[in-house]
Amino acid sequence: MSVIGRGTWIDKLARELLEREEQLGRSLDMIRVESGLGASGIPHIGSLGDAVRAYGVKLALQDAGYKSELIAYSDDLDGLRKIPEGMPDSLKEHLAKPVSLIPDPYGCHDSYGMHMSSMLLDGLDRVGVKYEFRRAADTYKKGLLSEQIHTILQNSAKIGSKIAEMVGQSKYETSLPYFVVCENCERLYTTQSLEYIPDERKVRYSCKDAVIGDSQIPGCGHEGEADIARSLGKLAWKVEFAARWAAFDVRFEAYGKDIMDSVKVNDWVADEILRYAHPHHVKYEMFLDKGGKKISKSLGNVITAQKWLEFGTPESILLLLYKRITGARELGFDDIPGLMNEYNELEDVYFGRTKVENPAKLTKSRGLYEYVNLLEPPSVPGIHVNYMLAVELARIFKEDRVTRVVKKLTEYGVIKESDDVENLVSLAGRYSDEFDRQETVHIEIDDAAKKALRELAGKLAGSPGDIQNIIYDTAKSNGVPPRDFFRILYQIILGTTRGPKIGPFISDIGAQKTADAIMRHV
Repeated sequence: MSVIGRGTWIDKLARELLEREEQLGRSLDMIRVESGLGASGIPHIGSLGDAVRAYGVKLALQDAGYKSELIAYSDDLDGLRKIPEGMPDSLKEHLAKPVSLIPDPYGCHDSYGMHMSSMLLDGLDRVGVKYEFRRAADTYKKGLLSEQIHTILQNSAKIGSKIAEMVGQSKYETSLPYFVVCENCERLYTTQSLEYIPDERKVRYSCKDAVIGDSQIPGCGHEGEADIARSLGKLAWKVEFAARWAAFDVRFEAYGKDIMDSVKVNDWVADEILRYAHPHHVKYEMFLDKGGKKISKSLGNVITAQKWLEFGTPESILLLLYKRITGARELGFDDIPGLMNEYNELEDVYFGRTKVENPAKLTKSRGLYEYVNLLEPPSVPGIHVNYMLAVELARIFKEDRVTRVVKKLTEYGVIKESDDVENLVSLAGRYSDEFDRQETVHIEIDDAAKKALRELAGKLAGSPGDIQNIIYDTAKSNGVPPRDFFRILYQIILGTTRGPKIGPFISDIGAQKTADAIMRHV
């Protein structure tokens, strides 16, 4: 099988997209990809991932010679269904209102919705993703979807029946798939759209009590008519994606499996009602926390880009998101050290420091490195320091940390005096302050090595030279090849198979601390 592009899933998706567009006979002068940004809660790595992955496809299309752009669309007319964990209770009075009409509780943006959108846009900016930002509040106010809304509401009976048939949801058989923002109380989900008047392009509605999540939200009883081009309102999710795709000419959008039913219906609406061939899709799994729960804005178990970047580089986030797109993954801040080191390993492959015999694997590894660098890879490799080595040294040296850790790394021969690793040491220092590394990673250790480790733990002491000799002699006396024994120790202490000369390093981090770590593995 021939390698497509740079050998990654991104290239494969771009190729599939182009082949489909050619079959459809659509113009390829501009190929737009889209990512929807939720604006109802604190954006997390999963939210960021949607846009980052779409941007990867945009890069692949540009690399193939096509003009392409990413639309980052904030759904800031979405109503607030519940108060996210950690947010002020004062938001309760605003439940069911569009987030663009809710004041920013932090006072720094024009609305709650814009505050949340800005956090995600800041994350995209900080990892280098370029996008065209569009927000629902402006899109609807300017009437950019009015033709699509008109067509959808004219066909609401047909759409309601199809939604019931496809996903078993019957509500749109009796109400229109459109929510008016009540002109009296500004709530969204308390309004029931009763009738569409096509000649006037108006929706007749009434504001009634509604159950939103776990809350009973009172309607104000107002009855009125809303102009679909001038009044504030929005399409239901089951049809809104289709309207955006047609209005903005979107050719690609990925989606998480949690909205699979909505995408299925929207594809049908785009194809059959709006007569616009739906975009090419790829479904991705959701990120889970370390307890196996979905990372959720409302649950408050979010990992934001801003928090991640306190400890890791932008490249570590991009590597996480570009490594693969399929399969659910548990995610936590303890993944940062591995990703930081994995990036260095990829860089070694890219610059030929590490040989890879399999041509397809080499192409894929090089391609992944290039996408992690947004197709602008550096001309020379960076300075490589094992992240956990920097973390462990940062735990020891809290005063004048950066200078002293850099000095130690130089003494170990890991870096040269002229090497600039201050940013890495700062990241590692913040990681060491925030997280106490007590977890025990499983390492394959045979019985002879375990016996040698137990013996070693009881006699680690002396000068750096003494410790080096004790380790060597303990391995030999127990029939364990010293090279394998040193490798096991590096795995226990640093989570890697190699590191600085181990005697001086153990002397620096502390013999007792090392002995404690050893005993957790035997």
